[in-house]
Amino acid sequence: MSEAIGALSTATVAPAAQSASESSTGRTLSVLGVRITDMSMHDATDHIDRLVKRHDDRTHSIYIVNAHTLNLATDEPAFREVLNSAGTVFGDGTGVRWVARQRGIRLRDNLVGTDLVPELFAATAGQGRRYYLVGADPDTIRRAAQTAQERFPGWTLAGFHHGYINNTQSASVVQRVNASGADVLLVGMGNPLQEQWIHRHEHALRVPVVIGVGGLFDHWAGNIRRAPRWVRWLGYEWVQLLLQQPKKWRRYLLGNPKFLLRITAARRSDLRQTPSA
Repeated sequence: MSEAIGALSTATVAPAAQSASESSTGRTLSVLGVRITDMSMHDATDHIDRLVKRHDDRTHSIYIVNAHTLNLATDEPAFREVLNSAGTVFGDGTGVRWVARQRGIRLRDNLVGTDLVPELFAATAGQGRRYYLVGADPDTIRRAAQTAQERFPGWTLAGFHHGYINNTQSASVVQRVNASGADVLLVGMGNPLQEQWIHRHEHALRVPVVIGVGGLFDHWAGNIRRAPRWVRWLGYEWVQLLLQQPKKWRRYLLGNPKFLLRITAARRSDLRQTPSA
């Protein structure tokens, strides 16, 4: 994986741009310089469905950011530009909800990938749609693909590939995705690798929609258990994730306080970049 990390971290970043038409059904807010689109879960699945139906010979990228992602974007401005180059960026987690409230906005929903993708598949089942999975290790992605087939019979699994790939191997994976006829590509390599990979190969992909889904495949494979709904409602799902993945303690125990300090310091700058409601 170290080879892939080294190759992907040097991705060339195009100038930041966002298609207003892609996010026209939701208002946007700036969080640490990243433009986030606020939509309800229903509107978000409709939005993705419309992008799939466009058939406009381009790939529409969708990223989902949380406090950790935004910390990375602050540390690495080039990564922030990668995020802002996406057609749509959704917010995930308590940290994003906190900063939205600080800017006078109550987000309509928490658009975490573990909820958004199943909602999308359920809402658009039975339409002959196909999906492809890229990410995780070989065993995890195989088990995730098996789970997806069982849970979402209204969609067809077009293929899957692990995420331990370098630049040379990535070209072959892109060819497989294109040949599969997939309507949606789900990429789960973690931040910032998945967004950098998508950004690097976006123009070579021939799939209507590609979504960066973080740890979704670990959930589907059974490597991580989802917190109870009441824990998620209170905003403490990160505690259960920390207990299951203690090696990520820096992300939560150091990253969360850093994020709170940063959003307070950046409040004025973000408000200037956030359109009035």
